[in-house]
Amino acid sequence: MNTIRKTALNISHGLDRMAGFIAIIALAVLVGAVLLQVVARYLFASPPSWTEELARYAMIWAGLIGATMSFKRRFDPALFASDGNSSKLMAVLTGAIQSAVVIIYLTPILWFCFLGPGNNPARGFLLRHSRTMTDTLGFSTIWVAIAVPIMIVIILIHVLARWAGDGSETGTTTTPATPATPAKADT
Repeated sequence: MNTIRKTALNISHGLDRMAGFIAIIALAVLVGAVLLQVVARYLFASPPSWTEELARYAMIWAGLIGATMSFKRRFDPALFASDGNSSKLMAVLTGAIQSAVVIIYLTPILWFCFLGPGNNPARGFLLRHSRTMTDTLGFSTIWVAIAVPIMIVIILIHVLARWAGDGSETGTTTTPATPATPAKADT
């Protein structure tokens, strides 16, 4: 059981590090595209048509991947907040309700990423985007839409990590190698 717990925590922490890297890149692309558009518009009176579209798609990636980082750090809005004075049973119930809300909300969205109405894969969100091209950049919009199921899967893994012991009631997260409470040094 301990290896399953450590595996869940390691995967969650690894995905969080990867999400941080992707979010930084998306934000850099976003800022760079907007900066280029502003400079080109006001200095040269001729902004490239692709900068606005690139900034929009980078914002989608930064927002969705950033949402996973927010969830990992418990910055997400909670329906029920557990304080340090509540009982262990109340903390477990609060965690169960929070997890259930996340799972109930995200699971159907993940389902419809792959299957459309009538469980038809051809009408699924991703397959429809695979047939759509961006207006100015000339690539399939599936590269933008794929951020939705990636975000959902990462958050669901973070839910599993919460149940494996990631973080505490105070909202802090710990790495698998570091215990939640530090050991006292011998004096």
